[in-house]
Amino acid sequence: MSETQQQDGMEAANGRFDHAMARLDASVKNLNGRIRQLNRMEVDTQRLVTERARLATELDKAAARAKRLDDSAHDVSRRLVEAMETVREVLAK
Repeated sequence: MSETQQQDGMEAANGRFDHAMARLDASVKNLNGRIRQLNRMEVDTQRLVTERARLATELDKAAARAKRLDDSAHDVSRRLVEAMETVREVLAK
């Protein structure tokens, strides 16, 4: 093999190496971007989980309050019926 052929082969190998290094660099940059995106998604997910827990707690409190109000309304209604019956009995006498 002549020196020119060796030099051409070395240049071709060097070109392939440079191309491979450029592809590797691009892959690393792409991977870093995807890792940053994944980290942002994890932060957002944790924020959503926390918000969901807070909303679930508020919903439980609101449901308990609604139940108490419903129970109170039922009690008031019962008392009104008793009062009306008493008034009717007094008027009937």
